Amino acid sequence: MYKLKTSKSIIKRLKLKSKYKIFRNMAGHNHLLQKKSSSRKQKLRKVVQLTRADIFNFKFKIPYIS
Repeated sequence: MYKLKTSKSIIKRLKLKSKYKIFRNMAGHNHLLQKKSSSRKQKLRKVVQLTRADIFNFKFKIPYIS
């Protein structure tokens, strides 16, 4: 059986803390920040844990990391 390739773009976007704890940054904090309120931008700075449904999809993309 051939070796599965790891998706390098996903590794750059996610942080693995343990087997079932994968964290990502909030979307929408890269551009068009002038019209967003400061409280909204403050919330977008946070790191969020992936849901269990999303973890299953990402585990296939990063098979040998976890």
